[in-house]
Amino acid sequence: MNRRDAIRGLAAAGALGAIETTTRSSEPEAPLAAIERDGLKFWLETSLRRVYPISPPGGSTALDMLAARNERLSLQACFRNLETNSAIVRCDASAPDGWGVRVRRVGFVPMRNLDTFTPKDELEGIGFIPGLCPDPLYDEVETHVGPESNGVFWISLVVPEGADPGVHEVRVKLTLENRYGYADFTRPEPCTIEMPVRVDVKPLVVKPRRDFPVTNWISADSIWEWYRIKPCGDEFWKLAPAYIQNLVAHGVDVIYTPMLNNRHEILERPAQLLKVKRIAPDRYEFDFSDVRRWVRIALAAGANQLEWPHLFTPAPTSARHPQRVFERDDETIGPMLWAPEIPATGEVYRAFLAQFLPAFKAFLEEEKILDRSLFHCADEPDGDVQMADYRKARAMLTEMAPWMKVMDAMSDPRFATERLSDMPVPSIVTAPQFTQANCPAWAYFCCGPRDRYLQRLLDTPLPKIRMAGWLFYKLGALGFLHWGWNYWFVFCTSKIADPFADASVGAWPSTPYGDPFVVYPGPEGPIDSIRWEVFAESLQDYALLQSAGVKPDDPLLAPLKDYADFPKSADWLARARREVLSRS
Repeated sequence: MNRRDAIRGLAAAGALGAIETTTRSSEPEAPLAAIERDGLKFWLETSLRRVYPISPPGGSTALDMLAARNERLSLQACFRNLETNSAIVRCDASAPDGWGVRVRRVGFVPMRNLDTFTPKDELEGIGFIPGLCPDPLYDEVETHVGPESNGVFWISLVVPEGADPGVHEVRVKLTLENRYGYADFTRPEPCTIEMPVRVDVKPLVVKPRRDFPVTNWISADSIWEWYRIKPCGDEFWKLAPAYIQNLVAHGVDVIYTPMLNNRHEILERPAQLLKVKRIAPDRYEFDFSDVRRWVRIALAAGANQLEWPHLFTPAPTSARHPQRVFERDDETIGPMLWAPEIPATGEVYRAFLAQFLPAFKAFLEEEKILDRSLFHCADEPDGDVQMADYRKARAMLTEMAPWMKVMDAMSDPRFATERLSDMPVPSIVTAPQFTQANCPAWAYFCCGPRDRYLQRLLDTPLPKIRMAGWLFYKLGALGFLHWGWNYWFVFCTSKIADPFADASVGAWPSTPYGDPFVVYPGPEGPIDSIRWEVFAESLQDYALLQSAGVKPDDPLLAPLKDYADFPKSADWLARARREVLSRS
């Protein structure tokens, strides 16, 4: 299912950082189970298993991890409150000099249903969902937990490039700081548990990923509507760098630039950085100052490429109408420049493009980013009517801007044979057909497919999410696109939702829990999620395979058949990573 199908369904319904984590193999006895002290039970957990508020204590009090140099890795420190009063527990972690260490509290969000059309053996959370699901990662090192409930901390480590190969020890410390009684609280002597994590660092240095661009669409309008701030105002520009930097830090090297509105529905405060002034019935002036500001923030953050909005309407009327462009100045967003339903290739829009496209090209050349730009015509054309509309729109762009190479999400295999896009982006369902047609392509997933396919939803098992980078590498995708990085609107409306309350933004089951976003709004920028961390580490695995010189046809990767048929266990990942690192 793609976004078009999600929209139709909603209308019809009225929808390991660097991880090998195992128990300490050097111990002669059985793995150390969770230990109990002062009414708390403590244990360590890998980054590939969700710990719910009522998950039974498990894991071990010691972990072994395997890492290359210049890798990020993650684990979890957990405790269970066995008493009738509540407990405040603090988490600290210490690592060798020069290593990066970050501790965050795992938060829980409501999930009222499991997602549909997925086999039970490929769902995580059965027995806990409906209920609370672990996902947001708060920058807090303390948590307050009631009786018979778990507290969880997410620990991120960065192994420096110059780390000495060999085994290094990280110490994880959980401290009971307070217990609350019925009417007041007592402050006992601190109870502290230390648990060792041994990281076996191999000589291989992970180099930056090459030749595999990744984009996740940032929703600027979600930002200003959630924070209740002025579009493109001072407060927005204080927040924008944190959001863009977060994308780059998680392996996204293509930054979507909201120069024009990219929503099918018409909003009062759309995401349009471009300032446009009508100076005559068919004459316009353009001010790229806010676009320039965004681009320079992205480049400063380390982006390799800039992605630009679609110039024609998205699904379900793909390429039938012009993109919605609004008058805009420093203070206000004004009316649309034309009626929303005028023809895409009619004289009104042609006159606009005749002025806009040269100005846009001049801006790209001034900023020296023309050859680092990715352009779109229209999103997800499907079926004979939309294909015909897309052909017309694409032909007009080719005529008016032959310098503009276009990439678009388009899953119908006929797009592969007809070469209607310079770089098609098919769904992972039909991507193999593009490969068979000898048509190089990116890949995407969105809302679906579900079943046994790769996903990153709230109930997608974390090892399955972690396989993303391995699959892209093995199956020859030339890039990856996902629409839902921080879409916090009630689906297909202008009303802002509460992502902490409903991860389907009001559109379940058509839109599954977690598809619209992987970050939450925080006080000064985005709050990461477990899914976002694991997906980023999957992209790091892609870089690991490149750095190690593993070929896509290597026998190690033979079990990866397609985007539905592939290994989905932490054990397979651990074995595969060990083999890759043993070759270095």
